[in-house]
Amino acid sequence: MAQTQACRNRAVITGLGAVTCLGGGVEGLWEGLLAGRRGLSEFAKFDPTGLRNTLCGQVRDWTFTPAEFGLDQTPDEAAQFLLVAAAEAIADAGLSERLYSGAERRPEVGLSLASNFAGAVSWEQYLSSVLAKEPSPEQFAQFSFGNALSLCRDVFGAAGPASQLSMACASGTACIGLAAEMIRDGQAGVVIAGGYDSLAASPLSGLSLLRTITDDDLYPFSANRSGTLFGEGAGVLIVESLEHARARGARCYCELPGSWQNNNAYHLTAPDEGGAGMARVLAGALGKADVAPECVGHINAHGTGTEYHDVAETQAIKSVLGAAAYEATVVSIKGAVSHLMGAAGSVEGIVAALSVFHQLVPPTVNYGEPDPECDLDYVVDGRREQSIDYAASISAGIGGDNACIILGRAD
Repeated sequence: MAQTQACRNRAVITGLGAVTCLGGGVEGLWEGLLAGRRGLSEFAKFDPTGLRNTLCGQVRDWTFTPAEFGLDQTPDEAAQFLLVAAAEAIADAGLSERLYSGAERRPEVGLSLASNFAGAVSWEQYLSSVLAKEPSPEQFAQFSFGNALSLCRDVFGAAGPASQLSMACASGTACIGLAAEMIRDGQAGVVIAGGYDSLAASPLSGLSLLRTITDDDLYPFSANRSGTLFGEGAGVLIVESLEHARARGARCYCELPGSWQNNNAYHLTAPDEGGAGMARVLAGALGKADVAPECVGHINAHGTGTEYHDVAETQAIKSVLGAAAYEATVVSIKGAVSHLMGAAGSVEGIVAALSVFHQLVPPTVNYGEPDPECDLDYVVDGRREQSIDYAASISAGIGGDNACIILGRAD
């Protein structure tokens, strides 16, 4: 017999891990955002000739030691980000002793991973080897999406339900929602959930051709916005059943009572009129969570700094929350870390979880000139203490994909 909503397991977040251009893991991310710092820098990983902009959110001074993870070979860089962020999240959750030994398979531990262009660097290397008529099977394996699942299984012993999804830039949020569903359905007691991506020439060239990249700077929700800037990294959250977390005395950052995904079915890159698709995804997540719109005090927005999307997202929030939209805080972190592609939603989910846990909201970094069409409270004057019972984190992606998670105070 199917479980009723009332008797399904409750999902909570107990661990956080991040790799971003701000450095320093989750602490560096959170403290950097609260201080209004930016981590963007000039491209150094490859020749950016032909791109509309040379500014990006690249991870600098990166080192990775395969032996620390029990690996004989160095994985693709995006997978490196994922493994490091996952190890931080597992340690933060107090699960290192249980999950840091791939020798022991744990069927109660699931994986919910997401990416947009993971493996692109290895794909470029493999293609070069093919053109040189010296194809490398190792590089071929590295650019497979399934490679990350295999690595996490081997390193962390996660042998439960597993998913690797790609919903463009909504991927990182969607995988958190899926992890919570795995918990609610009783498929797993713990899920390692996260998005990851790395900068590579081939996807950046395409994004530049689509003219989503600005030739100026990234100004979320501002009148002088003209496009976004891209970056790389990973965000990993440990999603756990409340019963499981309580039994081991774990700290809970927040609860995940609901999520939703949909598609605009409208255009490859442009949002639909009035942000209708984003409005539906926010309303759907609130309905799933059984949370009234007026109870949402904070929104971690997609906020890419693109001309039409920021207006559409603002309209979507007002459509669903009504007059309460003007009482909620709305923040975009992309001015600080850039658009992290498949990792964007998971890193933003981490920040939303910390906002609920600390009752503290970081500012929208690099906010420019006010736009009368974007007229919500974007927290432009520094960090703000706020009483938050429920928050939403919204993501949207090329192809019209949308995803939203609702986060609530833990009991």
